[in-house]
Amino acid sequence: MVFVKAQKSRAYFKRFQVKYKRRREGKTDYRARIRLVNQDKNKYNTPKFRYVVRITNKDITCQVISASITGDSVLASAYSHELPRYGVEVGLTNYAAAYCTGLLLARRVLKTLEMDEEYQGNVEATGEDFSVEPTDTRRPFRALLDVGLIRTTTGNCVFGALKGALDGGLDIPHSDKRFAGYSKDGKQLDSDVHRRYIYGGHVAAYMKTLQEDEPEKYQSQFSEFIKRNVEPDSLEEMYKKAHAAIRADPMIKVSGKAPREEHKRFNLKKLTYEERKAKLVERLNALNSAVDEDDE
Repeated sequence: MVFVKAQKSRAYFKRFQVKYKRRREGKTDYRARIRLVNQDKNKYNTPKFRYVVRITNKDITCQVISASITGDSVLASAYSHELPRYGVEVGLTNYAAAYCTGLLLARRVLKTLEMDEEYQGNVEATGEDFSVEPTDTRRPFRALLDVGLIRTTTGNCVFGALKGALDGGLDIPHSDKRFAGYSKDGKQLDSDVHRRYIYGGHVAAYMKTLQEDEPEKYQSQFSEFIKRNVEPDSLEEMYKKAHAAIRADPMIKVSGKAPREEHKRFNLKKLTYEERKAKLVERLNALNSAVDEDDE
């Protein structure tokens, strides 16, 4: 038998250092994070903001976050499940919804910082690349795009949220190479194609195709659209109204519901010593009275 040297000795395992918890769970790319979070020493404790976009199966989350030693703090956030308030009740995870969510967050941040009048952004979405220009008084609010672990493919919804934030008036360093409509061969952005995506034109085209070719599939796949009487030709007008409504009132709506007086309990309330003592006396008295009745 050939002698095989033990590569991992006891000393190796004694010195083994486990990776960070979120790396073990596959949630955080620390190589990317450290580059987004590190602040220049000559800027002292100035917060460095990240524009964080995360997309799930049913929702789109956009947040402006800064990191500190004690943990990350969120300046503002916006979610696609808020869009029904602005007239977009269906298709809350597509490119057009991502644009609306990014626009909502941008206007909300600027409104919070009282910069919304100064930086209007790109009021009408044309699909062309847009970068905010600084004014004479205050510099635009700058944040760095944080996409997480997704593959940054051309036309990804993350870049729809980026475009919404740019048109909303935020200053985010970017390139137009990943927006929907960018041609790798021509090496330029087709603004007409990009505009079609912003206003849900690609969804409308797919709806029309299914209506003609596969009506049954259309009935099942776009059942929510049918229930709310959303037609392919009305999508663009719906998104235009949503953009205007977002600019008119981007702030979070406070719920009108009264807070609960008592929270529902699923376990017994812990009694104090005096309460337990009184309960015991009550049980003993009940027991004694029952014995007296039996004797009589």
